[in-house]
Amino acid sequence: MEITWYGHSCFRLTERSMATVVCDPFDHTAIGYSALKLKADIVTVSHDAPGHNNLDVVKGVAHTITGPGEFEIGGVFITGVQTDGAGKKAGGPRNTLYVFDYDGITVAHLGDLRQVPSQSEVEALGTVNVALVPVGGGSSLNAAKAAEVVSLLEPNLVIPMHYATPAVKKIELDELGKFLKEMGLSANVVEKQASLKVTRSSLPDETHVITLDYARE
Repeated sequence: MEITWYGHSCFRLTERSMATVVCDPFDHTAIGYSALKLKADIVTVSHDAPGHNNLDVVKGVAHTITGPGEFEIGGVFITGVQTDGAGKKAGGPRNTLYVFDYDGITVAHLGDLRQVPSQSEVEALGTVNVALVPVGGGSSLNAAKAAEVVSLLEPNLVIPMHYATPAVKKIELDELGKFLKEMGLSANVVEKQASLKVTRSSLPDETHVITLDYARE
């Protein structure tokens, strides 16, 4: 399968002969980046905010998922788990984490998670091969909490999201380097790649951080 990042918390997940998923499409006028023009079979929304719920920019959508539950669509098994990450304590909308199972490869999109998940929430996610983790603070995890979440989930691969880039114009977020430092990595030696292609045989045994460059479309 292939994972492409479009900036902020927006990703596209694709696999041949299976449904294409777009997660958390944003309103570029509220965040920055270029305007999105995407196609997908499924769109998931972690919470109701302009940086995550702009459904109009994704064409061809047959299914929209905005909350917890279990779904099987186009060969993809999707589990949504609700958390209080951006919810009651913060006075904002509640957050939904999603796990996508593409023929045995599992990708977890943590949305705007603010607090470290409880043990029951972690168990509900099951085995996570690839974790898409907010790391830049603001309304979601800061670098230290993001590193703690990674240690709990123990994924094979981590892709950071929701952090400051030159394209972020409207909100204040921390830079990626803070998270990399928490993970014991140096920003100078981490090379960004355009997208990530994942197979079961390519998954590393120990957790590895992959940084993606945001796609300009």
